[in-house]
Amino acid sequence: MRVVVQRVRHASVEVGGKVVGSIGQGMLILLGIEADDTDEDAEWLCGKLCRMRIFNDADGIMNLSLQEIEGEALVVSQFTLHASTRKGNRPSYIRAARPELAEPMYERFKMQLGTLLGRPLASGQFGAMMDVKLLNDGPMTILMDSKVRE
Repeated sequence: MRVVVQRVRHASVEVGGKVVGSIGQGMLILLGIEADDTDEDAEWLCGKLCRMRIFNDADGIMNLSLQEIEGEALVVSQFTLHASTRKGNRPSYIRAARPELAEPMYERFKMQLGTLLGRPLASGQFGAMMDVKLLNDGPMTILMDSKVRE
């Protein structure tokens, strides 16, 4: 399971010109699910995301977590995070989970993250063509992979 995490001042997702999810200060989380991902991968990532200290304290030091600032989260499915560009010029997405596996895992990830945060979160629409708008705060962007726990 891979995520691209962006610290944002605000973010939203539109499908067909209609806003389906929006947040204020918090994290925009682009989530890619691989065929062999498990609930344990989701639990590890959700825990890290909630506790990761990437928000500024009163002294301007990145010392606060999403939980501590009572920030919001917007989760957007993005199978392209598992693109392989090794051969040729057209990315291969063979490692990305098929929708019948990915969608239930996406829903479990959202439920787990919401439970840890203690509040509902916003999300995109699985499998839809989405327009994602954000104001990146920093910019602050982090890549995480549950198979490479650094």
